[in-house]
Amino acid sequence: MAKRGHRPSQAPASRPRFYGRHAVLAALANPERTVRKLWGTREALASLDIPPVIPITYADVADLGRLVPHDAPHQGLVAEVEPLEEIWLGDLLDQGQGDRRPLVILDQVTDPHNVGAVLRSAAAFDALGIITQDRHAPPESGALARSASGTLETVPWVRVVNLARALDEISEAEFWRIGLTGHARDTLGDVLGEARIALVLGAEGEGMRQNTETHCDQLARLPISPKVESLNVSNAAAVALYAIAARG
Repeated sequence: MAKRGHRPSQAPASRPRFYGRHAVLAALANPERTVRKLWGTREALASLDIPPVIPITYADVADLGRLVPHDAPHQGLVAEVEPLEEIWLGDLLDQGQGDRRPLVILDQVTDPHNVGAVLRSAAAFDALGIITQDRHAPPESGALARSASGTLETVPWVRVVNLARALDEISEAEFWRIGLTGHARDTLGDVLGEARIALVLGAEGEGMRQNTETHCDQLARLPISPKVESLNVSNAAAVALYAIAARG
């Protein structure tokens, strides 16, 4: 993993609560994640090897339901955690030297389910990491961790103050910055080439901001049917990452 910066421990009221087996087990398995508390049914906890330093509370399904958002599928496990420490962009770029793993940059994608799903696709296609703007991206949360299905613990996630400046730094690291947008003339397959790819995606509806587009080397679109106006950003990321992985 890339080096991480110090982030102070949060007060209990602001710590995220993860729920569901994949999210909770991945958090327990991550040596860089601090798990403060664990709640679970006796059945769900029976097969887990839990460090003795983590306080455990046995609870029934109804009690667990009161710890998470309404109707959240907790599968008998809830964990209160500390957010992961920050990763610096320069460290991530240094880590990726010498390989062709792509980067994923999200421009103001704020839905935690979408960001979680992008993390899952990034893990599936061995992306170097994802990058978001700090003020316009969701915090770590139970919904995001569940959508990521454990990959929040394994895919480096860099939050930056200024996305345009970050894109300049990514270019200096010899990535070819491709912005996905429906109004582009060329398809993604037309412009991939052999370079290291930084894939830039905007939010649903608004798409990429104009300033973000001007910091891309190339704009491209996915060749989708006219029966559909656009793809969900997480679906678009999965398709594009597959195309990058399959280029040979």
